[in-house]
Amino acid sequence: MKTIAIGVGENENIIQACHIFKEKHPKTNLKLIYSDEDLVKAVFDEKIHGVVRGSLPASNIMKELKEKYPDISRATYVNGDEHEFLLTPVGIDEGESVEDKFKIVEDCISFLKRLGKTPKIAVLAEGREDDFGRGSEVSKSITESKKLTKMIETKTSEEVKNYFILVEKAINDDCNVIVAPNGRVGNIIFRTLVLLNSWPSYGAITFGMEKVYIDTSRDQSIDGYVRSLILAESLDNF
Repeated sequence: MKTIAIGVGENENIIQACHIFKEKHPKTNLKLIYSDEDLVKAVFDEKIHGVVRGSLPASNIMKELKEKYPDISRATYVNGDEHEFLLTPVGIDEGESVEDKFKIVEDCISFLKRLGKTPKIAVLAEGREDDFGRGSEVSKSITESKKLTKMIETKTSEEVKNYFILVEKAINDDCNVIVAPNGRVGNIIFRTLVLLNSWPSYGAITFGMEKVYIDTSRDQSIDGYVRSLILAESLDNF
């Protein structure tokens, strides 16, 4: 029997999500984890097929995982009736350099191709192109977005466009990889779309490690946690 471990913190939505998941997947065993330390152990346990962070805090868990897997990164998988895309970076300390973001983009490309989908990449910045000069941080972000777009164009064969700050156009153009300027901006976009406006998210897929690990918000809904469990169960079949 397949076993999925999931972290249980203060958000009781996770418990209800587990009951719903078990009704739909009775042949999958769920192991409830109540501490950061035990969740990390579950990642390294060969008897466990996938791990979902659930509602446990992320900082200590990611710190431990990065000691073992220094190149791990995350991309939130939004998949609804109208839109499907990977949003990255979403960790507040991720995507700090152009090279970091390019590595995540490569991981997103590989993931989508495993699903049989054609990547269409949108690069974002903290301003429009003609906002260059309106502050050092804005200018730096615009410069880096151009560099990243060029890097993707020359080092991959995938479609890519620099949308600068126009995230709404990137989504309306059906881009399925959306690259935020950094993890802090990505996290805010995630919270606005998923937690505030209830766009369906399957959680954040973690790249750069062997075990299937789905990172989730501590504030996720019942349905959101159910989707994360479904994703963890399905990715183990790849």
